[in-house]
Amino acid sequence: MELKDINSLVELFFKKFEEKFQNNFKKRYEEVFLVSLKNKDLPDTNTGPYTYSWGNVHSKTKMLSNYLKKIISEGDKCILLSENRPEWLISDLAIMNAGGVTVPLFTTYSENDYEYIIKDCEPKACIVSNIEQLNKIKNYIGENTIIISIDDFDKKIKCFENIFFEAKTDNKTFTESIKSYNNNLKRNDLACIIYTSGTTGNPKGVMLSHGGILSNCEGAQEILKSLIKKDSPVFLTWLPLSHSYEHTVQYVQILLGAKVFYAESLEKLLPNMAIAKPTIMTAVPRFYQNLYTKISLNFSKQKGIKKFFIINTISLGTKILNKEPLSFKQNFINFFCERLVRKKIKKQFGGKLKAFVSGGGALDQKIGEFLNSIGLPTLQGYGLTETSPVVSCNIPGKIKIETVGPPFKTNQIKIAKDGEILVKGENVMLGYWKMKKETDDIIKNGWLHTGDIGEITKEGNLKITDRKKEIIVNLGGDNISPSKIENLLCLNEKIKQSFVYGDKKTYLVALIVSETDENKKEIDFYLETLNKTLSLVEKIKKFILIKEEFTIENRMLTPTLKLKRKKILEKYKEDLDNLY
Repeated sequence: MELKDINSLVELFFKKFEEKFQNNFKKRYEEVFLVSLKNKDLPDTNTGPYTYSWGNVHSKTKMLSNYLKKIISEGDKCILLSENRPEWLISDLAIMNAGGVTVPLFTTYSENDYEYIIKDCEPKACIVSNIEQLNKIKNYIGENTIIISIDDFDKKIKCFENIFFEAKTDNKTFTESIKSYNNNLKRNDLACIIYTSGTTGNPKGVMLSHGGILSNCEGAQEILKSLIKKDSPVFLTWLPLSHSYEHTVQYVQILLGAKVFYAESLEKLLPNMAIAKPTIMTAVPRFYQNLYTKISLNFSKQKGIKKFFIINTISLGTKILNKEPLSFKQNFINFFCERLVRKKIKKQFGGKLKAFVSGGGALDQKIGEFLNSIGLPTLQGYGLTETSPVVSCNIPGKIKIETVGPPFKTNQIKIAKDGEILVKGENVMLGYWKMKKETDDIIKNGWLHTGDIGEITKEGNLKITDRKKEIIVNLGGDNISPSKIENLLCLNEKIKQSFVYGDKKTYLVALIVSETDENKKEIDFYLETLNKTLSLVEKIKKFILIKEEFTIENRMLTPTLKLKRKKILEKYKEDLDNLY
């Protein structure tokens, strides 16, 4: 399939369906496409996963689309508020096929965010998964907005089961819906409005085109093709589908003809991996940081010969990653490391993992090296919602941990005089919804100003060095990256999270989240050791130990687990200022 000839995300799905099955009617209704591991989503029973075949998704998308055509006109907005589940993709495809524009909402938004977004986008229809999600937004939905539910919980609301039943009993409608799909959509048409969760202020509605997401799929295909040879890949997804990263990954999965498992939760990822046996998995840096901490803690408890092989697994694995030659003796030891350590670790993750893909924030170099060295290939990429979202990614077999890989061939990158990364290409957003000034401020002469500082290495890879807006400028005028120091602090197993502060101050201080005050002495020692590796202006002079974690619920984390610095400061600024 030539992606350049595909005009829309809808066409991508239906053309892939035709290409994959052609006239094999039986196979398309037997080959599993989407699998939910969430028992609570399972209709009529409380045990085991439930599945959708490619044929199921194909027909249900058409039936739902046909129903939506009676409700919405071309360009109308349709809210989609649901946990990750197979019906999410069906809804997204159906909205676009009906000529509408999907507006995905995070299930973890605050009331203020829901109210703002609904008022801002003025939806004609709203698809919610269950009563819990409807309750979050029902006070903000206008009288003219039609509500559709995935689960059957209110007889006054049309649910999927009713829609599909009525479509099947109306032979004419069913036949028409199955045979036709919207071929009027063009690549520069609006596909979705994804509101950035934002670390400050109200969320902005990022308008992404069909062509923008398709160009991202093309770039991803180029990166992943070496991992996918004979069998179709298996994905395990847990990052919210309302996030631009996972939203685009859905269409990469379609392009690759993948089988997709929906994880139960972040806490159940490891047992879910044992069931799904994924070949590819996408996640944000926080997941890999937690993984590093858990595995490191387990490694630290080992003794004797086990300890010997663990140490060598990491050191020799890092050498191999960096393309450093091994001696005969090191190759001999590495042979056993592969079988006694890496093989066992891979088995814990399902045994078939070809790659983790990290995006949505900076992955600490030490964590990246560690995971790759122990047999968990981890590809770090870079992007933002405004670029549909991926700009660059490391390539399997050519990983440079300190970088975010070469730019996708479908976009261009250049570095401005002040070091800011600029991006141009079809993947660049159409603009911010109803925000012309903000759009003009960020897109100039076709180049998107990312707000990130970086450089291009001699190998042609992109390296992120700072975040323009998050840089701390101390009283001496020095520019300091707080995220770099926060990542280093969190490498200690006693430190769950950290927040570095010091703008217009003489030195840096930090908030450190730890389970108990008993860890203070150990954290003091770690900080003293860490400070020796930092420059004078980066050293942390004082810190406050707190037990309350930064979470999505207390609004101190975005839905993609980034720190909301403004919110954290609102609560702790006085405490931090008292350290000076």
